[in-house]
Amino acid sequence: MGAAKNIELKPIPSRVAIDFVKKHHYSGKVAANSQLHIGVFYAGLLGGVMQFGPPIDRSKLIGLVRGSKTFNFLELNRMAFSDLLPRNSESRAISVACKLIAKNAPQVKWVVSFADATQCGDGTIYRASGFLLTSIKESKNLASIPGLGVIHKLQLEANPNSPRKELGGRSYYDFTGGRYNWGEYIKHTKGRILPGFQIRYIKFIDPTWRDRLTVPVLPFSALDEVGARMYKGEKPQAQEV
Repeated sequence: MGAAKNIELKPIPSRVAIDFVKKHHYSGKVAANSQLHIGVFYAGLLGGVMQFGPPIDRSKLIGLVRGSKTFNFLELNRMAFSDLLPRNSESRAISVACKLIAKNAPQVKWVVSFADATQCGDGTIYRASGFLLTSIKESKNLASIPGLGVIHKLQLEANPNSPRKELGGRSYYDFTGGRYNWGEYIKHTKGRILPGFQIRYIKFIDPTWRDRLTVPVLPFSALDEVGARMYKGEKPQAQEV
């Protein structure tokens, strides 16, 4: 296997990215708000995809960095890699992608991403790539629904008027009377909340914006203190850091 320094990154069509993410991402799902699709190639073959786009609810994140406008930040909302790529390709790819964004979209000053410790891991790659740990929250937003699989409540809230099979063709709003009611949805579908943590990381593409951060930077040891060191919802006896 070659070295991670030999990978190449370049933009790819959305359809190519979507097909790859569906095959290789742990969720099997794409983020509908992705706008920038970057392919990670090794020996001329596509071995990874990174997707960036605006967060679903930018109003909840824009205040994290003082003076930010909506065009000043992106969310890294999907990162899927295959075994084709050399070891350490993930951190190398993040570094190169941030340099490409800085060169071609200088208005973008920072990137936010979330580690899903329930379905994946606690963000080892982000920590190795110079991201700052800024939030650890116990998550009750993922559930396993019989006949449907794993769903995040944001999927319901993002499309509350869309017909849903598990609701007998009714939309989420039809079922709840026009309200967000995750608990009633879980009860009706006989779902099960999946315990875990949502962990927020921020990386400054423009380091001069670092002093604008309005929330504390947490030490990585905070993950251990709250029991957030997890991989796919489990807390192993020994876990790679």
